[in-house]
Amino acid sequence: MTYAFPPGGLPDQSANPEGTAVFTPAYAVLPAITQADIVTSLLPGWRNMRMWILARPLSGFAETFSQYAVELLAGGGSDAPEVDEEAQSVIFVASGTLTLNIDGSTHQLAPGGYAYIPPDTVWTVWNDGDAAANFHWIRKRYVPAEGVEAPSAFVTSEKDVAPTEMPDCNGVWATTRFVEPTDLRHDMHVNIVTFQPGGRIPFAETHVMEHGLYVLQGSADYLLNKDWVTVGAGDFMWLRAFCPQACIATGDAPFRYLLYKDVNRHALL
Repeated sequence: MTYAFPPGGLPDQSANPEGTAVFTPAYAVLPAITQADIVTSLLPGWRNMRMWILARPLSGFAETFSQYAVELLAGGGSDAPEVDEEAQSVIFVASGTLTLNIDGSTHQLAPGGYAYIPPDTVWTVWNDGDAAANFHWIRKRYVPAEGVEAPSAFVTSEKDVAPTEMPDCNGVWATTRFVEPTDLRHDMHVNIVTFQPGGRIPFAETHVMEHGLYVLQGSADYLLNKDWVTVGAGDFMWLRAFCPQACIATGDAPFRYLLYKDVNRHALL
């Protein structure tokens, strides 16, 4: 498996500045080329890190989550990565190796490694290797529900989770679900969606869930609201609630993306 990550760098002076980035009231597209060195941020309390903030709550747009792509150089990391005790996190490793400690338990995460970290949890993350370690980090404030206990931390890997084929699609569309959909402890899902070449979402999904979609591999034509856009590895799509969406996988390789959505709670009034 390969897992895309922001390329960094900067296009040379021959590049046409008119690109394919889009921001609309319904969706945004941040192509990989826009994820350059000059848009990175640093965080207090971290060492040898930089990150791309791909999504953050915006009033009237997507309001439930933030999504980062974090690069840790050798020796980089933090003993206090989270500053919001109500925030839960998902970490997904794109390259390199992370040493993740959650409430005293230490885990080594290789590419494809996945961790869920509940709110109000003591955790640390470090790169103890010689090469850079790159990971995707999705954060959401947890919404408690009466009579439902908070979820527990867990660590796994994509290679250890069997994809679930979607119905009536002859196996060309599958979802790797790291959390059981009926587990009401969880109020967000972060999955990997895979389409074989030519596979598609055969209708314009229109629903309350917000989305962050980071393309890990392959290419597709993606319907966002009324617009078809061409996306590939490293591109990020950001959708507010009820934005119609569909896709058709193109090229010879599977089209795969990391997908965030909010689930399993009342709509706030």
